[in-house]
Amino acid sequence: MRDNKQYLIWGVLFILCAGLGFIPEPEGLIKAIMVLVSFLFFVPPGWLLYRAVRSGNRQGLCCLRNLSAISLGLTLVLLVVNFLSVGASEAVGNYLYGLLVIFSAPMVCSQFWAVSLFLWACLMMTALTFLREKKD
Repeated sequence: MRDNKQYLIWGVLFILCAGLGFIPEPEGLIKAIMVLVSFLFFVPPGWLLYRAVRSGNRQGLCCLRNLSAISLGLTLVLLVVNFLSVGASEAVGNYLYGLLVIFSAPMVCSQFWAVSLFLWACLMMTALTFLREKKD
């Protein structure tokens, strides 16, 4: 499958995760589907990473590294801002949480925040490692 299709599938999974992330307190089958979709979210970038490493595609590695770093950075900023907004109005809190759900879609959708952050970090560090190897 071509890389463009993989990016398209990844984008669709992102949108699906973002939408599912707004379901309040899911239980049963819905929760299982949310966890499954959030883990499936990391299959296309893993495949893209594998193909980029195998073919020596520096541009693909840079793209995956940058997307991972942006996601981790935005998640960090939004988490800190969410914690700092504890004294703000409920509307502000809901708005900031909505931003967190959208920009950190697989994290909120899976409800296993540490796993999603770990998978993003794995993508970023693996891409960085292979970029350094290709540089030498």
